[in-house]
Amino acid sequence: MPRFFKRLAEGIFDEEDLIFRTKELNEFLDEAAEKYEFDRNNIIAIGYSNGANIAASLLFHYQDALKGAILHHPMVPRRGIELPDLSGKSVFIAAGTNDPICPSAESLELQGLLEQAKAQVELYWENRGHQLTASEVEAASKWYSSLS
Repeated sequence: MPRFFKRLAEGIFDEEDLIFRTKELNEFLDEAAEKYEFDRNNIIAIGYSNGANIAASLLFHYQDALKGAILHHPMVPRRGIELPDLSGKSVFIAAGTNDPICPSAESLELQGLLEQAKAQVELYWENRGHQLTASEVEAASKWYSSLS
């Protein structure tokens, strides 16, 4: 299955590749902003599963990579690192209470780590598994519309 970075097994990331691909994505955003003349400081990432994980990794590694993110069923990208100051960043996390790939504790831990780094986080729960639902997309849309 195509992914943004390698994994060693389900739920186990190849951290070396994750770090490399996160750096690569951050550099791509820098280059694209210059080439296409858009505001580099106004990017809100939207990702599901592996896409949400690399978006979260951008937040974990680069203070100014994103203005915010909508993360559908993400995991904690890395543990044991100090996150940058995420003051002023807004993050929406959609999670499933019965998600076999991303347990509830994982979503709560990610929320806590981002909030400790001073991000504003909204955690939205669905009584579902790992699938993306229309209602969580609608909740993310409502959250996005509320941003100033």
